[in-house]
Amino acid sequence: MILETGLLYTIKYVAIGVGVANVCLLFGLFYIYWNSYKDMKSEFTIGLLYFTLVLFVQNIAATTFLILLNFAGPEPSETLEAIKHLFELFFINIIQLLALSILFKITY
Repeated sequence: MILETGLLYTIKYVAIGVGVANVCLLFGLFYIYWNSYKDMKSEFTIGLLYFTLVLFVQNIAATTFLILLNFAGPEPSETLEAIKHLFELFFINIIQLLALSILFKITY
């Protein structure tokens, strides 16, 4: 599987942008759930806070990995293994963006 360098860069930058959008959505959800917890003090809201916090940490790690992958080596990491992980993270980030957007819309 050989991809053009420009396409790899485009996928990397879009994946990083989607990762940052996911982090922003999760931060917004955490803020909403925190304010809700301060008002209600329910165990369900604590569960939502934990859920959001775990996804927040996962998205920070994935986005950091993508950023580091972007600066790795003189070429844009054109090994087959790096490309495989790039596409995996890209599609996971896209799916999470859709899911988090829906969750944010119904929560807000």
